[in-house]
Amino acid sequence: MIETPSDVTPAAQVGLPRLRFHHFGVQTTDLDNSVRWYGDFLGCRQAWSLDRFSELTRSRLPGIRELTEMSIGNVRIHLFDRPGRTSDPAESVVQFQHLCFGVETPEDLIRLRRRWTELYESGRYVFATDEQPTDIVIDKDGVQSFYAYDVNGLEFEFTFLPEALS
Repeated sequence: MIETPSDVTPAAQVGLPRLRFHHFGVQTTDLDNSVRWYGDFLGCRQAWSLDRFSELTRSRLPGIRELTEMSIGNVRIHLFDRPGRTSDPAESVVQFQHLCFGVETPEDLIRLRRRWTELYESGRYVFATDEQPTDIVIDKDGVQSFYAYDVNGLEFEFTFLPEALS
């Protein structure tokens, strides 16, 4: 890669705040299904829920009915119930490609993948796609990972980084 001079001042030099991750939002047409799934699969707990929204929120998310925050550790997931969205991820106009969660050990990947399969096979959840988790793969640097969809058809990566890379 060839470096070229830039006329753009780096953010740190202009005094911009350091950003930190706060939450990600997931739109669903079945809030109860999503709350149960995130609780059972990731071990999230329900932090709070609301059903009254500002004019700004209603203008950005027409038809929003309820918002529930799920949390685990420092990760917050905002599940919002909003009608009119197709449950087929292939028909969604805008979506993120995937979100990645890191784990402590390679065994954690095995446990998470097994847990996903147990929950899928339980029949207690409605999934937007029948696609199963990928196999756990190991790249040339020893990074191990697999991909799986949540009940809404959003893709997650779960990864383990060897100590040398973390």
